[in-house]
Amino acid sequence: MENPMRVGLLSAGLVLIGLAQSAVAGTVLVVGDSISAGFGMDSQAGWVALLEQRLETEGIDAKVVNASINGDTSAGGQARLPALLSEYKPALVVLELGGNDGLRGQAPKQLQQNLASMIDASRAAGAKVLLLGMRLPPNYGKRYTDAFAQVYSDLQRDKQVPLVPFFLEGVGGVPELMQADGIHPRPSAQPRLLENAWPQLKPLL
Repeated sequence: MENPMRVGLLSAGLVLIGLAQSAVAGTVLVVGDSISAGFGMDSQAGWVALLEQRLETEGIDAKVVNASINGDTSAGGQARLPALLSEYKPALVVLELGGNDGLRGQAPKQLQQNLASMIDASRAAGAKVLLLGMRLPPNYGKRYTDAFAQVYSDLQRDKQVPLVPFFLEGVGGVPELMQADGIHPRPSAQPRLLENAWPQLKPLL
């Protein structure tokens, strides 16, 4: 005859396991610009679609929502975020913004304020945050490009947020991996983008 206490403990353990699995399951919300929207390619070829496939392959019960828009800036993302948080109630928010701010020569200080606000809003909604950093080509001048890059490292320090320092590492500036405009990665570069993000992203799931 089974010991009632043992059965009770086993049942409680199974309940706790179920709760842990439920905590892992959730929505990953990607808020980005054309890099994450998959500009110039089929949407299923982009790194966000590949992320969804990776989660399924690894048996991670999570839904991916791609709320990225071509041409978006940190200000645009900040304006859109409250409604996205309310609608999708994500467990993890991935922020991939800033590239268009930099290409337009906008003030790095404003970019930092916008991203900080998005980090705070996401956390207030109960979500973890991953920040994907960007860098600018050298023709924007060392002073500006350094200040731009510093935004992401400052946010990592001040907000204690996980950071991928340069999301386009190994892709940006490599002609065969970039589209003709020299700004947007080709479909062949998308697996590398996922690999750049994955080591920081997976522990947050």
